[in-house]
Amino acid sequence: MKKLLSAGAALLLLALPQTASAVCLLCSCTVSTTAVAFGTYDPLSASPHDSAGNVHVSCTTTLGLLVTLTISLDKGGYSSSFSPRKMASGANRLNYDLYTDAAHTIVWGDGSGGTQTVTDSLTLSLLGAVTWDHAVYGRIPASQTTVPPGSYADTVIVTLTYN
Repeated sequence: MKKLLSAGAALLLLALPQTASAVCLLCSCTVSTTAVAFGTYDPLSASPHDSAGNVHVSCTTTLGLLVTLTISLDKGGYSSSFSPRKMASGANRLNYDLYTDAAHTIVWGDGSGGTQTVTDSLTLSLLGAVTWDHAVYGRIPASQTTVPPGSYADTVIVTLTYN
């Protein structure tokens, strides 16, 4: 009989207060997310279980200028490392990872320990607004056969820094 796990990871928005540089004194940016929802995971499968979410940034300004964005993710609420992160169901843990790329090769973190942040530049026109999106690629590794069934979740803090 197959064991099936219901697993979901939510990316929680937390735009930490940042001091804008002289270049960006009159601009404002906000960040929002779409959760990475893994659905049902089969621990007996030899294949990893993938899902994706999204980070959405919206910036406005009264002057035309270039804004540089950096998006970082924390380790989540149940892990002491970026890879693997851990989802929880009570005292039980299920390993997963978050990546910047669809090939699942670049772990998204804060730039430490071999992780990468996502950085981009946006050009804002006079009295303009611009939006930017980046997918968050999630993966639960295959064959986590000792994990009991349950609803697993984690909260990852997304930090937007801009100047």
